[in-house]
Amino acid sequence: MLMENYTYNSLTLQLEGLSVPKESVYPVFLFFFFSYLFILIVNLGIAFLVFIDTNLHQPMYLLFCNLPFNDILGNSIMLPRVMMNMLRPPSEHSISYYECIVQAFTTHMFGTTSHTVLMIMAFDRYVAICKPMHYASIMTNRMVIKLTVFAWGSAFVLVAILLGLTIRLNRCRTMIMNPYCDNASLFKLSCDSVVINNAYGLTFTVVLLTSSIGSIVLTYTKITVVCLTSKSKSLNSKALKTCSTHLFVYLIIVFNGISIITLHRFPQYSFYRKLCTILFHIIPGSLNPIIYGLQSKEIRKFLLKWIMSKKVLQS
Repeated sequence: MLMENYTYNSLTLQLEGLSVPKESVYPVFLFFFFSYLFILIVNLGIAFLVFIDTNLHQPMYLLFCNLPFNDILGNSIMLPRVMMNMLRPPSEHSISYYECIVQAFTTHMFGTTSHTVLMIMAFDRYVAICKPMHYASIMTNRMVIKLTVFAWGSAFVLVAILLGLTIRLNRCRTMIMNPYCDNASLFKLSCDSVVINNAYGLTFTVVLLTSSIGSIVLTYTKITVVCLTSKSKSLNSKALKTCSTHLFVYLIIVFNGISIITLHRFPQYSFYRKLCTILFHIIPGSLNPIIYGLQSKEIRKFLLKWIMSKKVLQS
């Protein structure tokens, strides 16, 4: 009986992986490898820069630092495993059940936290532009900590329930039909009823997207009204610079998410769907620090000063 249960709920799973033509394996592998390397270097660099430069110890940059950590976490759990499997035959694409759970948890944490962090950043922009006289009293260090805890805490609770509902199921299959583990792939291994999982998954998606899109639309509507009624060119310029950056990053994440959901409806494009799920991690992780780095006058000044000091030392 024990042996039967063990084989029924196998602790070793198989990953389908990314089916890349033989001649494209190494180019795709190198693309993923250098993307991952770039994500690590640039995101760690931006976070370190904010940490050491006191001019950047402002709520906007401190809240932004949540994105680099989230991008590093999301890519570090997923990309190395995907790259490793690309160089192995399909028969060796095995993963332990517990590692799969951790991978699925961090994958969903990455996607959820991307939305919650951008929500708290939208609140910061709203206070800065609509209530500039009260900004310092509202956006205190304590408020920054509260917002950060909210962003990560709410994401943790939502994802923990999502995975908790999946862990309770018995498994009668072992093939994960994806390049990496996620919740949907895991509960599809079960022969039990997954009605509750589907219901919560739908509720989870609706609540997250409604809260995310709703908060962005609300804050940006109020910001737009303030800018249209204000005759201050400096205020409008500040709003355009900071808000366009934030909005661009948000639209990248939403577009990636919609692309994956749309491609799920077309099984014949499964390769593109799988590639899209990987790019969902790579694209924001690569672009976020560049977009904020180029937009921020303080970050540009620090980098320029650092480059000039290097040139002086060399000469």
